[in-house]
Amino acid sequence: MKKGIKLFQELTFRSVTLKNRIVVSPMGMYSAENGYVMPFHLAHYAKFAMGGAGLVFVEQTAVTRTGRVSNGELGLWEDRQIEGMQQLATLIKSQGAKAAIQIGHGGRKASQQRAFLGNGELTEFDLAIGEEKWVPAGPSAIAFADGWQTPVAMSTDAIRGIVHAFVAAARRALLAGFDIIELHMAHGYLLQSFLTPLANQRTDEYGGALENRMRLPLEVARAVRSAIPHSTPLFVRISATDWIEGGWTIEDSLVLAGKLKAEGVDLIDCSSGGNMQSGATNSNLARGPGYQVEFARRIRAEKGIATGAVGLIRTPEHAERILQEDDADLVFLGRQMLYDPFWALHAAEHFGLTGNFEGWPQQYGWWLHRWARAVRNGDEPLR
Repeated sequence: MKKGIKLFQELTFRSVTLKNRIVVSPMGMYSAENGYVMPFHLAHYAKFAMGGAGLVFVEQTAVTRTGRVSNGELGLWEDRQIEGMQQLATLIKSQGAKAAIQIGHGGRKASQQRAFLGNGELTEFDLAIGEEKWVPAGPSAIAFADGWQTPVAMSTDAIRGIVHAFVAAARRALLAGFDIIELHMAHGYLLQSFLTPLANQRTDEYGGALENRMRLPLEVARAVRSAIPHSTPLFVRISATDWIEGGWTIEDSLVLAGKLKAEGVDLIDCSSGGNMQSGATNSNLARGPGYQVEFARRIRAEKGIATGAVGLIRTPEHAERILQEDDADLVFLGRQMLYDPFWALHAAEHFGLTGNFEGWPQQYGWWLHRWARAVRNGDEPLR
């Protein structure tokens, strides 16, 4: 290990030690059938498992059938779904990474078309070929955007049922063998929609003042923390700001982070947005490399809780700088990992931490080493 490179230093959360600070971020693939793992998922996560990251997240997984964002979302609302998830967790851990899962509920963004088919409301053709449509639920009867269904405002009994659903899904995730659980409180989905005044206009104990709007997310965090072993780390992904005037702000997130820390949450995964329809414009939002890192830095510094940085982090130098400047404890990469599933191994080579393809899967490293030697000797590269 080259002295001072933090990206490849171990980090421990409770009983789970990560071999490095590189995380494959949860990314929805919308390719499940009735919530069940399909062959695509095995191929998809196998790449990341072999790629050298310390932690690999399985995408947002619905805690109820009607909490699915689309018909293609993975689920853990019934015991029969554990087996497929166990395959994914075992696969990830077989290659030396730790396995994490993000559990959530789509809220008012549920029952939509799969993202790669355009989002939006399901058509008559979709229904004719077997897709299921239902009325989504949210804090208030406010649609996410034009062309999206208007959700039914949840009763207090329904809200209590959601808490139980998160607990049940978390327990199933542990039975499947996941090392870390993350609660999805971001991107306009159910828990975040209770937080933001853009979606929550309730007048009961779950709406109005910030304290009330935080009530359900905190109840979920408290219940899940109590239901899982002390040794299991609990992460939370938040939208640090809505990027919309009158919406959720970083100042609100600081308050929430402090309360989540008090409930036993171990890390805040700092994303943003999600309450603005894709393609809309907002003068406060300017995307660029590391555009969300400041949120991780502030929450870490001001609330004393570990954070994960996300947002167009592409190069090893940028990821390392985030850690060196104490902006975050982990670096989450999403689309960059789709482009290069071996990003972590390439980063180790970039920093001179490995040579001759050390650290790669033996089955790959042996061939790559021979190929590199042939190139150095001026021979024809091996085919």
